Amino acid sequence: MSTPTPQLSFREKLAYGLGDTASNFFFQTFNIFLAYYYTDVVAIKNTVAVGTLLGTMPILVAALNPVIGVLADRTSSRWGKFRPWILWGAVPYGMLGFMMFLNPDFTPDGKLTYAYITYTLMLIAYAAINTPYSALMGVMSTSSEDRTSLSAYRFSCAFTGALLIGWLVPWLKDFLAGVSGSPAAGFRNTMAIFSVLSVVMFLYTFLNTRERVLPPANQDSSLGQDLRVLFRNGPWLVLFFAGFLTLANTGLRSGSGIYYFKYVIGHEAWLGNFNLFGFLAFIIGALSTKVFTRYASRRKLMIGCTLLNAGAMAAFYFVDPQNLPLLYALNIFASFVAGPTPAIVWSMYADTADYGEWKHNRRTTGLVFSATVFIQKVGLAIGSAMIGWLLAYYGYIANAAQTPRSIHGITLLFSLLPAAFALLSGFAIFFYPLDEPQVKQMESELAARKAAAPSTAAS
Repeated sequence: MSTPTPQLSFREKLAYGLGDTASNFFFQTFNIFLAYYYTDVVAIKNTVAVGTLLGTMPILVAALNPVIGVLADRTSSRWGKFRPWILWGAVPYGMLGFMMFLNPDFTPDGKLTYAYITYTLMLIAYAAINTPYSALMGVMSTSSEDRTSLSAYRFSCAFTGALLIGWLVPWLKDFLAGVSGSPAAGFRNTMAIFSVLSVVMFLYTFLNTRERVLPPANQDSSLGQDLRVLFRNGPWLVLFFAGFLTLANTGLRSGSGIYYFKYVIGHEAWLGNFNLFGFLAFIIGALSTKVFTRYASRRKLMIGCTLLNAGAMAAFYFVDPQNLPLLYALNIFASFVAGPTPAIVWSMYADTADYGEWKHNRRTTGLVFSATVFIQKVGLAIGSAMIGWLLAYYGYIANAAQTPRSIHGITLLFSLLPAAFALLSGFAIFFYPLDEPQVKQMESELAARKAAAPSTAAS
């Protein structure tokens, strides 16, 4: 590509964003409901086993993310490098997501085995489609402003998906339970709807996006060189650690919410509206990203927003759980200040791909994003696993009155523990070295290099 790409259209930004709506139909289901689904609906009594499932399998499967990233970097097709993976992965992704919630009438050991098999296969399908999807943002435009805008669209759409899951699933699982009133049937029918929607959205993403940024024309395909460049990329390493901490926070906070409402507040159904207002605030925050970046650098915004979010989550530990107005206010504030952070950090990941090319004359977009997704999945898995392990430690028993000790444990899972991870993430961003003038310099110099060695963009 010899000249800067034109500004991305609304249609293309929306099409890209809808891919993360599709991803979040299952990603958020896993975060918010999967531990509960296994302990209270499938009735796997051993919460330690549930914690181990939610902790070990995502970490093992996450090792595939860099492999997928390397393969995607080396994919050559008339659709580009990353878009074909979205096309090929859409249907398996939807089918396997639905199969997770079939809940066949097996023995207790059979139920746990079925959970292991279907969850693992779904994680593989998720990695195969979401890793190239994430990398796609890095090759749609050369402009950091355009990528920040694209990232804002992505996460506005992502948290629209999260909103629909967090708000509607607590209601739909009861509404669609049938005459038997079976929670298992309610989950199964609910996830059938979201499975179909996810396939349609991914196909729309494939059809309405384009890849425009190519690696240097003389770049070879050495994996060893790719890895050396990646681990010499200081800005990416900072975001690598911050990503782990952020997703550990997410796993803890999201997965413990339904336990907090069911056993601490005493009204499980209230979680839906609580999530609705929180996700609406998050979406408003994400849509405000461009406004915020007019007044502060992305690095400063990441630090400030993350620390404010940590403080709001920590406050839940000290608030009377029956004081719903205050709980709602804290959640709305925490969600709003967190809203800009995903859009900002993913545009920063794209900058680190530029940095690798600028510094070492080697572009590894797929590897940069896939290794990022890997560590985020590890963080999410650790956070989710801690729910099962700590519930067992505090004496939790599903569908029973909880002891004061277990109530305290659930409260910790929903407040101080995720806040601690968020606080550490904000601290990590202090070490991020790229400022906006340097990003502009990289863009200019990379454009000049490409002008001197023009290549034909993928269609």
